[in-house]
This record gives sequence, C-alpha cells and structure tokens, in this order.
Amino acid sequence: MGEQTGVSLINTLLGMKIDIHKRRPVLANNTGGLSGPAIKPVAVRMVYQVAQAVNIPVLGMGGIINGEDAIEFMLAGAKAISIGAGNFMNPYTSVNTVKEIEEYMKKYKIEDINEIVGTVEMN
Repeated sequence: MGEQTGVSLINTLLGMKIDIHKRRPVLANNTGGLSGPAIKPVAVRMVYQVAQAVNIPVLGMGGIINGEDAIEFMLAGAKAISIGAGNFMNPYTSVNTVKEIEEYMKKYKIEDINEIVGTVEMN
C-alpha cells in the first residue's frame, strides 16, 4: 500500500471550568476537553483556512452531528469528514448523516459529492 498524505482537523479543544466559590478548577487536571457541536464553528473556519493553504486532502471533524454539518465542512474544503462525539449522542449519527447527504445531493442534482468540496462563495 502506498503512502497516503493528508491532514485532519480539528479535534478536542482544551477548556477550563472554575468553581467561583472555591476559586479552584472543577476538573482534577485543571483543564479538559471540549468537543462536539460547541467547537464546530472553529473547526469549519480552520478547515477552510487550511484547505486554502495546502494541496493535500483535508479531513474535517469537530462537531459534526448531521448531514448539514458534514456538507458545511465539505463546502469549506474538507474532502472527507469524521464523526466523533456525535456517535455518543446518537449511535445512528453516521448512518443518518449519509442519508442526509444523499438527500442534499438529490435536491441539488449533485452526482459526485466531490463537486462541492471547497466551493463556498466568500463575501
């Protein structure tokens, strides 16, 4: 098998929660992971910026829980997407996402999903 080249982004962001009464971090390690839908806008922006800067495939992830989210990442430049935390919320997230992408493709008469990769029209 040949060497594959690409980049994936993003994953969990580092966050912190402070107990205002104890004046101490709530988490034992002081900081912890923030993932899921809360990080999606940051992830989409990063995918867009990186896709503009590189000539290798970009795998987008970070808050994808449905077909609309996946398509948004693809429009931003992701050649593929990955679903993480969404699977904890609903074990059918991936299956439903594929169905929703197929519905989008039918609605807009898209034969190859690659046609939309990186096609967001910026203001």
